[in-house]
Amino acid sequence: MNIEQEQQLDDTSGQAPLDKAGTKSKEGFIPSKFYKQPKRKPLAVAPIPALGVFYGFLLINALAAVFAPIQDCDEVFNYWEPTHYLNRGSGLQTWEYSPEYSIRSWLYIVIHAIIGKFGSLLSSHPSFEFYFIRLALGAICAACETRLFSAICKTFNPRVGIMFGIVMVCSPGMFHASVAYLPSSFSMYTTMLGMAAFMDWRGGLKTSVGMMWFGIGAIVGWPFSGALMIPLLAEDLALSSITGDVSEIIYRLLDGTVRSLLALVSSQSSGHGISGNLVQVLQIAIDTFFYHKITVVPWNIVYYNIFSGSSRGPEIFGTEPWDFYIRNLSLNFNFWFFLALSAGPVLGLQFLLQGRSATRQSPIRSMVFAIPFYLWLAIFSAQAHKEERFMYPAYPFLALNATLTLHTVLAYLGSGDPTKVVGKIPAKLKLYVVSLFMLLAIDIGVGRTIGIYSAYKAPLQVYAPLHQAEFASGEANVCLGKEWYRFPSSYFLPKNMRAKFIKSAFDGLLPGQFNEAKIGFGFFPGTWLIPPGMNDQNIEDSGKHIDVEHCSFLVDSHFPSTKPSKIEPNYVEDALSWEELQCSRFLDASHTHLLGRIFWIPDWKVMPTRFRRQWGRHCLLRRRAKAP
Repeated sequence: MNIEQEQQLDDTSGQAPLDKAGTKSKEGFIPSKFYKQPKRKPLAVAPIPALGVFYGFLLINALAAVFAPIQDCDEVFNYWEPTHYLNRGSGLQTWEYSPEYSIRSWLYIVIHAIIGKFGSLLSSHPSFEFYFIRLALGAICAACETRLFSAICKTFNPRVGIMFGIVMVCSPGMFHASVAYLPSSFSMYTTMLGMAAFMDWRGGLKTSVGMMWFGIGAIVGWPFSGALMIPLLAEDLALSSITGDVSEIIYRLLDGTVRSLLALVSSQSSGHGISGNLVQVLQIAIDTFFYHKITVVPWNIVYYNIFSGSSRGPEIFGTEPWDFYIRNLSLNFNFWFFLALSAGPVLGLQFLLQGRSATRQSPIRSMVFAIPFYLWLAIFSAQAHKEERFMYPAYPFLALNATLTLHTVLAYLGSGDPTKVVGKIPAKLKLYVVSLFMLLAIDIGVGRTIGIYSAYKAPLQVYAPLHQAEFASGEANVCLGKEWYRFPSSYFLPKNMRAKFIKSAFDGLLPGQFNEAKIGFGFFPGTWLIPPGMNDQNIEDSGKHIDVEHCSFLVDSHFPSTKPSKIEPNYVEDALSWEELQCSRFLDASHTHLLGRIFWIPDWKVMPTRFRRQWGRHCLLRRRAKAP
């Protein structure tokens, strides 16, 4: 069954006849004024099979899995490195994984380590496991996107669903978030499933299922992501207050709370029987196994970020001005972000001027799904410490807001009423304007995605020579200096090589090494033995550095416009001590025009010099043998 056929069944599926009070469902009354819009003539939208939609999302996510640079060093050091330790016995360890602090859950790592193990059955090459996990994340994200796409088509309008899909596949933000190995990306997946459950009222309110998905995202992924559910729960409470059916809302809230603590595997007896594995208990059990002490990681995260005092907490890792997310989302979603910001006013005006919504849902229902994005943006804009990944859970709401705004505007522009000004505009002119807007938004998004890949792809490429037979068999240190935060993970090193740090201008706390002891310490001793030199105040530990004389290989960058210093010498140009094994172009952002930094600018001779992108080199170097 395709999306349009499913929508045609939507008016009658799982519902009793309407009466004055509303619709009687399995989970209580739904007031008809909230649930039903006046009957409309079906829109001429081509049927789209759900499987075809999934393959479309999967294709884009697969491209992201293969080509997207890693944008956040936290992804490497807090997630890829612990996974490498579980599966391959070595890795870099951050202070968050020290048993003294234990603010990272091993459950999230174990899930991905299991996926990686399946990949290692197909190939023993470590980077294959890396890309296999990324592809698996892309497939999971595509399934969640398809589920939400289908719910939007059935609940709002197929055109809204199609535009939602366009925003998701053409936005640089989603290109990176879809395959990022981060709890915020996991929470984004569960947000889409939770949205779909709250959105789809066919057969009754699915509050408990929606709460379950948001709860799993908060427990396994990121605790703060549960805030996105607040407006959706408020709608449920409002409906119950109108119908007076308090017992049903109490049941749904309790059911949803229990499901949040349960990994729902199957449902029985009309959807109310619950079976599965206790997510929270499982998380505590796994973390207790690895840390060798009873640990409730979600509480540790909340405590450190909110209650740990001024000398600790996220602010010590850097702060940003209040408009950071406005600038960031403008780059990652261009016009779609501004449409998302306009959703509330546009939906309100639509209701005031015409008394109804442009979709199959009432203006109030549409507004309920517009509010979570505003709430999330306001909460995190008020925080001093800001990072791009903090917005990931709200990306589906941003895309929905943008498409609701655009659909409402298109419905207004589509009016042929000659008594209105818009009705006097030639239809072809309207089509040209709308088409130009869509193409421009798509092109800007694709241009930025290509620009980021071409500018920052080098760290995923330069480690390849290490796997040549002449290098891969021996033990060696691969050193990182000023480019430590661009390290793509130990998955790009041969088995017997280890990443090490040399002193650079960075004066914060670097990761250490997971303890690799094997005899007499049981399973995974690196997870419970307390590592030296760790602290939760980002204070530098000199024990994390080694002398450059102990480096067999070194990864460094050279930018012609940057002057070397004593602490950060120009290793790439030191041909007497170092031999270039592989170098790739790397954008010199500090000397490239703004347009070249945010979009792909071709290196054509006809391009004015000041707009051309300036390049440096990101290189893998091998120490030259000293002359006898």
